[in-house]
Amino acid sequence: MKRFLAVVVGVISLAGGSWSAQGGGQPAATAFDRLKALDGDWVDVDGAFGKKGAVAVTYRVTGGGTAVVESFPVGTPGEMVTVYHKEGNDLVLTHYCSAGNQPRMRATQIAGNAISFDFDGGMNVDPKVSSHMHSVKLEFLGPDEIRATWVNWDKGRADPEHLGVFRVIRKK
Repeated sequence: MKRFLAVVVGVISLAGGSWSAQGGGQPAATAFDRLKALDGDWVDVDGAFGKKGAVAVTYRVTGGGTAVVESFPVGTPGEMVTVYHKEGNDLVLTHYCSAGNQPRMRATQIAGNAISFDFDGGMNVDPKVSSHMHSVKLEFLGPDEIRATWVNWDKGRADPEHLGVFRVIRKK
């Protein structure tokens, strides 16, 4: 039995070592560095914001490198801001929505080329009643291309009528 436990502990240690080598031991820190690398202006590829080929999203690193501010759709009356930052060992965001609410989300999956965030509270939002952004998945399609899928909830469940998907490329 002791030998079996030693093997199990050894396998777990090796897996942990492998994870550390790939993600520096902190997947949230690695993902946050990836977000910081987005700094700049991004062009709407599909016309999701109404102006295909125009700058639609900006990312700015602020707070001495401790926060990333995403703005979209840039220059419109409905422009919204999302602030990404680390909270301990977690990656979190607050979305300042044009609807007047501020849902908070926490990264629940960081794998491969994607970061998935899920609702974790917020201000001016009752998830059982209010329409609000409830989750987002960011996919890094390449160093200069990303896709974001924002899922809205209304009355306590997903609202497919208000699914927001945009694909942008870095402005050259």
